[in-house]
Amino acid sequence: MFQQLFTWRTGLAFVAICIVTGTIFYSAYLARKIEKEEKKKVTEWVLASNVLLDPKDSSNTDLAFAITQNNTDIPIIVTNEKDSILEYINLDSSKVEREGYLKKKLAKLKSLNEPIVWKDPFHPDKFNRYYYGHTELLNEIRYFPFVQLLIVGLFVIVTLLALRSSYRSAQNQVWAGMAKETAHQMGTPVSSLEGWLEMMKEKPGNEDMVAELGKDVSRLRLVSDRFGKIGSTPQLESIDLVPQISNMVDYIRKRASDKVSISVDTHGLQNVKALISAPLFDWVIENLLKNALDAMEGKGNINIDIQSGFNTVTVDVADSGKGIPRQYISKVFKPGFTTKKRGWGLGLTLSKRIINQYHKGEIFVKNSEPGKGTTFRIVLKK
Repeated sequence: MFQQLFTWRTGLAFVAICIVTGTIFYSAYLARKIEKEEKKKVTEWVLASNVLLDPKDSSNTDLAFAITQNNTDIPIIVTNEKDSILEYINLDSSKVEREGYLKKKLAKLKSLNEPIVWKDPFHPDKFNRYYYGHTELLNEIRYFPFVQLLIVGLFVIVTLLALRSSYRSAQNQVWAGMAKETAHQMGTPVSSLEGWLEMMKEKPGNEDMVAELGKDVSRLRLVSDRFGKIGSTPQLESIDLVPQISNMVDYIRKRASDKVSISVDTHGLQNVKALISAPLFDWVIENLLKNALDAMEGKGNINIDIQSGFNTVTVDVADSGKGIPRQYISKVFKPGFTTKKRGWGLGLTLSKRIINQYHKGEIFVKNSEPGKGTTFRIVLKK
């Protein structure tokens, strides 16, 4: 799937580059062609205008008049040898009266094209300069590649977003399929263990062993239930987080080293309710606590801080472990990322999916400092 997405991106980028490159070259070709035609048209207009100033042949006069009347789109400003403006055509009449408009327009025309110079045959020291601009057609052709680049860019972005959405949907289906299959595979041995447990209860002297085995079997059933809920929409209930988290802390505390201290701080609150799916939320807390234990390597402190806001509840899980290097913080929730020698690196990935997708909340690394510890924050709706 990753390779297919990469191939699609490469192909789309290549097509976009080809389209834009071809358009730029063809637009540049058309622009040069139109520019030559415009210069020819302005030159003819200059000649025709001077014929009208000194008519010698009535037939030439009629032709010259027709040529001058034919130019209705190319702006022209005529200046004398001192660059004083003599006349102009095809300028916006509503702007001409504005102070400084003609000078600004003249400066712009000077930057566009070299002027056509007409010398007076009877007065060699006198001549006129004809500065001209471009038609709207030429301007539109020159801007067309940029417009097309924008359109192609939007097309590529929309296509990539669609592909990404499709990829995420397929990825979610894979996650859900794997989870449900895991739950299905675990169901049979768990049921068998429950049967054997019932048989052990009938024999006296096994009470302590049966009690402990019962806890582990119940735990396996809970894990199976969690996996079974992945992919389906869980029922969120308003549940008090204090006993919910405390129960998970008690479970982890019994399996942690004596040198590990785990505390829960509710800031005096006895009841902090949030919308959660209890089995899935327990999974997230268990995962964070186990990660904290691994980071501390057998000794240190874990503190769970629960705070209630206006419409959200925050749960901070802080440890005094080795911390996460800055370059890895953005990767900790990605599938496959792990610093452990064993494991698939899926715990935090699943935790993020559970909080973000199923609980519509947030989970992120609030802060982390190598050698001092890490704090994960969960934000839930009340």
